[in-house]
Amino acid sequence: MGENTALAAESFCDVVRDHARVQGDVIAFTYVGEEISFAELDEGANRAANGLAALGVKPGERVAFLGKNHPLYFEAFLGAARIGAVMTPVNWRLAAPEVAYILDNCQARVVFIGEGFAEVLSGIRADCPLVEQVIGIDATDFTGTDYRIWRDGFSATPPAHRVRAEDDALQLYTSGTTGKPKGAVMTHGSILSSRDATASGEEMRGWQEPIPGDVTLLAMPCFHISGTGTGIGTMVAGTNSIVLPEYDPTKALDLIANFNISKIFLVPAAIQILLNHPRVSETDFSRLKYITYGASPIPLELMREAMRVIGCGFVQMYGMTETSGTIVALDPEDHVPEGSPRMRSVGKPLAGVELKIIDEAGNPVPVGTVGEIATRSSKNMRGYWNNPDATASTIDAEGWLRTGDAGYLDEDGYLYIHDRVKDMIISGGENVYPAEVENALYSHPKVADVAVIGVPDPKWGEAVKACVVVKPGETLTEAELIAHARTLIAGYKCPKTVDFIPALPRNPSGKILRRELRAPYWVGRDRAVN
Repeated sequence: MGENTALAAESFCDVVRDHARVQGDVIAFTYVGEEISFAELDEGANRAANGLAALGVKPGERVAFLGKNHPLYFEAFLGAARIGAVMTPVNWRLAAPEVAYILDNCQARVVFIGEGFAEVLSGIRADCPLVEQVIGIDATDFTGTDYRIWRDGFSATPPAHRVRAEDDALQLYTSGTTGKPKGAVMTHGSILSSRDATASGEEMRGWQEPIPGDVTLLAMPCFHISGTGTGIGTMVAGTNSIVLPEYDPTKALDLIANFNISKIFLVPAAIQILLNHPRVSETDFSRLKYITYGASPIPLELMREAMRVIGCGFVQMYGMTETSGTIVALDPEDHVPEGSPRMRSVGKPLAGVELKIIDEAGNPVPVGTVGEIATRSSKNMRGYWNNPDATASTIDAEGWLRTGDAGYLDEDGYLYIHDRVKDMIISGGENVYPAEVENALYSHPKVADVAVIGVPDPKWGEAVKACVVVKPGETLTEAELIAHARTLIAGYKCPKTVDFIPALPRNPSGKILRRELRAPYWVGRDRAVN
């Protein structure tokens, strides 16, 4: 790896440009046999930037990407960033009405699409009147503009626009507590701060250190901070990402066996799927240095099996979209097969990250006392797109961001997650807010009342369960209701099971008592997250 230029950089665009100058022949991305060097990535990004400018895209405007993981997504992202535009990757697992809402909400005039999504976009164009230009990235099912041909029609001269650390760079949508997703806006500074451990001037941890020749398997989706963050992280480090279109344990094992894969980020459900693969015992994991994992807790038995079978270092990561990714980590040294109290924690804050535990009024609580986790650092998002009320309720005037998670700190500064202040469910690493699901279920003409809760699930961590009151004189089946939900929301958000009950428990003001509904399913557990 060449000289470290990240400290002087204001954006990851600058870092990539420096890598192209110093080590241009080093491979930045590998995908289905194609290799893209840092010099090629830099040149392609300049061409894409000039192409977007020719389409009239201005600084601060959003462009969108609807597709599975692809290295040209990162090239288009860099191109957009170099003219001050903001990339918005859309969750391709969403139902068509949800995709339409995000494209309309972010006001994207240019949309890049990947293979297999031409029909989806065509079906919702009437609901996205602002979309003017669609560009296909290796999308054989799309007959319109091809990205490579379009890009190569423009100059490779770097755009004159200067990108600043405080400029918006990335907009990722999170599930909404009121039923509508919110666009979390990350700046160049927050992204770079989260991907360059030296930016704070403090000593980085061993597993954070970029090593020349590192190869990272990018397996998590780019519509999450885990996917896009991994790609940005390797671009900043000047190392190679091997990109999987989507997580596939067979392909992951092939790549681990045939390439010098040294790092992978996975959610616990993906680790379990990998361990259950019939070829896992035949795979040589000796070159794998670290598996980082997060999004939900991991059972001790699963961790023990992973440590035994794979044998690399494990790092638990805690963070959220609103913090541009990881803010707390449990180091490999704290992962011990026999288990320990610290293995129930998510670790200690990364350099430059402040944590405090607060009560409902926002006052700090003593060590060991459960409260809401709040954090302050340069990694925090700027706010929610066009949603000042939601921003103000999440980030206070002093920069403290309420995470919505309940937990406590021990005397050594380790953070323990105890529960969720918000009603969010995490299933297979995906965030699901009950309000979104309830809105979809309530639209069924036979539903009188509904509440959605998360219940423990051995494979996905938590599963979505609906508690439904049917209108008098009507009959409704579980299958009928789930099928209705699938037309409106993503499959992973739909309830796996439905309980039909006479009435929902409510307090005197009419608020649904979700904890009362959840309680029977969490009996015998010392924390209400799984």
